[in-house]
Amino acid sequence: MDESPEEIQQKRNELQKKANALKEERNQLHLKSKHLAEERDQLNAEIRGMRNQIAEHKKKRDELNERVQHSKEQRNNLNKGYRETKKKIDEIERSRSSALGTNLNVLRKQLRTMETEQMTKPMSPQKEKKLIDEISGLATRIKDQEEVLNQDPKLKKALEEEKIIKQKAEKQHDLVEKLAKRAQEEHENMMKLVKQLDNYVKKVNMVQESIVMTKIEADRIHKEFIESVDQIHAYEREITSEKDKRFKKKKSFESAMAHKEANEIFERFKKGEKLSTEDLMALQKAGLI
Repeated sequence: MDESPEEIQQKRNELQKKANALKEERNQLHLKSKHLAEERDQLNAEIRGMRNQIAEHKKKRDELNERVQHSKEQRNNLNKGYRETKKKIDEIERSRSSALGTNLNVLRKQLRTMETEQMTKPMSPQKEKKLIDEISGLATRIKDQEEVLNQDPKLKKALEEEKIIKQKAEKQHDLVEKLAKRAQEEHENMMKLVKQLDNYVKKVNMVQESIVMTKIEADRIHKEFIESVDQIHAYEREITSEKDKRFKKKKSFESAMAHKEANEIFERFKKGEKLSTEDLMALQKAGLI
């Protein structure tokens, strides 16, 4: 049994509600996708900034490491010069000590041994006093010997060179440590940003995945919406068709009734009956006069 236009209209109205809900859901998904895209773009902008910062930290770290290497070479050269000067001083001291009939290095070694013995070995007060006197005498002898040696022009010059080189070496060592510390700070800052960058990249990937899934769902909803709209149009065409059929059927019925009425009036006309204006118009409309 064919459905009436009213029944079809009811289905069309229900489908329109569904289509409106689908349209709203699709629009909300598109809005969500837009916000996610904005979040992704913002994260990508921050990622680009982090990468620039990482590159800057890496550049500074590498530059500092080069300076550390260069400073180490200079420090090593100074240390080598210091050792050579120290060796030169030892040679001068041995030469002068031999001339004086003493070996200053041997005396210094003896002094260190006696001082260690006095500090570490238990002994009677008398023995300790004797040892202290010997230490004092040996220290005085060494001091006198050093004063004599320090009068030597070559030794004085060598000692001055030793002092200058040692100061330069210590200063260069401080510079190496300072540069190395700065290089380490740049490296640590870089690695901290690298870790943050990894987290941001993971977050961007998650957001991008959400965008894709949201668009897929929006496309599915849109497809269902279009199908609903097409069905609504089909219902509207069906409703229009049914109304046309009803209208034509009504017109046909009215036309038949009009002809029947006109024929009856025409029979009266033929019998010579008096007709009203409405009767004449009905005969004219039916084409009988």
